[in-house]
Amino acid sequence: MTVLRIKHETTYGFESGVSLNPHRLLLRPREGRELRLLSHLIRIAPANEVTWAQDVFGNAVAMVNFIAMTDKLVIESLSEVELTSSAWPVFPVAASAISYPFRYSDEEWTDLGALATPQHRDGGDAVRNWAQSFVLGSTTDTLSLLKDLNQGVTQWIRYEARDAEGTHPPDETLQLGIGTCRDMATLFVEAARFLGFGSRIVSGYLYDPDMSRVGSSGSGSTHAWAEIYVPGAGWITFDPTNRSVGGHNLIPAAVARDIRQVMPVSGSYLGSTFSKMSVEVTVSAK
Repeated sequence: MTVLRIKHETTYGFESGVSLNPHRLLLRPREGRELRLLSHLIRIAPANEVTWAQDVFGNAVAMVNFIAMTDKLVIESLSEVELTSSAWPVFPVAASAISYPFRYSDEEWTDLGALATPQHRDGGDAVRNWAQSFVLGSTTDTLSLLKDLNQGVTQWIRYEARDAEGTHPPDETLQLGIGTCRDMATLFVEAARFLGFGSRIVSGYLYDPDMSRVGSSGSGSTHAWAEIYVPGAGWITFDPTNRSVGGHNLIPAAVARDIRQVMPVSGSYLGSTFSKMSVEVTVSAK
């Protein structure tokens, strides 16, 4: 068991006063069988009103409505979580899904819906062919296939930090051969969908006390990874950026079908044409 403290501060500075439109925040760690949320606090300036809801994926969403104009926006999220996930997890895959290809039950297909359907049709042939190159026979071990695909991302794609917002389409990531953690996670999810797996994107935090993980700055940072649904085991965590399986060093904040649905902070403003953003994240053991 590990207890972690997470501080995530986002600051926007404007050259003159602006009117802030409603903002959507996905900053509250997502509880599950291996993560217990001990506390969470959001502090926001300028003056505002916050309402909470759950989206279609069960994520906790804070909607912020601002009362006054400002030349600075500060959003600070403070969390304390308890992690019980193992560094070497064993997954109880159902007998029907041990070998690939397998078939989800009718109920699972219905419930997975768009999560099992490729979302990037343009350039899809390149991603489909790349994904199928990891299938080495008419039948293969399901977990081995997924682990090979997970490692294959970093064999093909070199990690490179990018300050600009947005995520490259998976075929473009393959073509460029470079990408951020969100590019790599999107490629992995889309490739898994072409192989028939139910897959979803996860955003949250990477805990890296040894500062040895790719995509980390200091002992912690924001991060993106993926989850694959396998009967019996449920949702299995894959971090293609670091070739890892399992979530012992990952703190999820939101899951969704598409990376654009899990942005930690999203919103707009009216006024100044110039803004400067800074993000500071620390993850530390208690």
